Amino acid sequence: MGEIVLAAKCTHVPTMLMSEQEGPIHGKRQAAIDGHLEIARRAKALGADTVIICDTHWVINAGFHINANTRFEGLFTSNEFPQFIQNMPYSYDGNPELGDAISEAARGLGVHTLAHHLDSLEMEYGTLVPMRFMSRAHKMKVVSIAAWCTVHSHDESRVIGQAIRKAVEASNSKVLLIASGSLSHKIWPNRDYAANNGTFTISSEFNRQMDLHVLDMWQRGDHATFLKMLPEYAQFCCGEGSMHDTAMLYGALGWDQYTARCEVVTPYFPSSGTGQTNVIFPIQ
Repeated sequence: MGEIVLAAKCTHVPTMLMSEQEGPIHGKRQAAIDGHLEIARRAKALGADTVIICDTHWVINAGFHINANTRFEGLFTSNEFPQFIQNMPYSYDGNPELGDAISEAARGLGVHTLAHHLDSLEMEYGTLVPMRFMSRAHKMKVVSIAAWCTVHSHDESRVIGQAIRKAVEASNSKVLLIASGSLSHKIWPNRDYAANNGTFTISSEFNRQMDLHVLDMWQRGDHATFLKMLPEYAQFCCGEGSMHDTAMLYGALGWDQYTARCEVVTPYFPSSGTGQTNVIFPIQ
């Protein structure tokens, strides 16, 4: 019988890659990189063989979609930030049986979901950035689930989370579950970016305060209250991908019945106007 052994909400900012290159950002995102490494080390200690990543950089307009290919290999250049991520090599094994099982479980729960086995369906950097660093500490198979959901409800994404758990528990896999996305996500307007040292600042003090409040709630285990405010938080603080990754995460963990105290493994930091962190959600 399979199980989700660890879960986390993770940053995927491109400056993590730039932090390892010569230039003005060199070393500036080491705390975020270290957070990814720590999550992977803990997953390894718990026996995880697969990571499922709910990716807020994979935009979808109808249905839910899973990249369940057997193998992922290529060179990735971001169409959003080609100056930040260009010609990044990647090579990972997939877990197609588990990806297919999640899709089947979701359809059984009433949410139209498709799993794909297409070499031409590239991964997005919400998956590739965490994998780049986590794979250094632990080699895992990967399943990527689209979580930039444009016409979907949080309740549907909750069901996707339930389907993830149902499929994992019916499998032989031990899984690290990642919600890959920021907290608040109001990127600086282009005209204001340079004047506000945008790479290292947040665009809204209101967003910062809400982010810190959410982190406090998570650390206290007050998830039921957080879920009541999730729709407004995602809307008014511009949550990345409308925070469907987070709804999927909570759906897999038991939604408002989840009470574990979270652990912040990367202190909160601003990036390009947004609020970022790495947070472990222990399995109850």
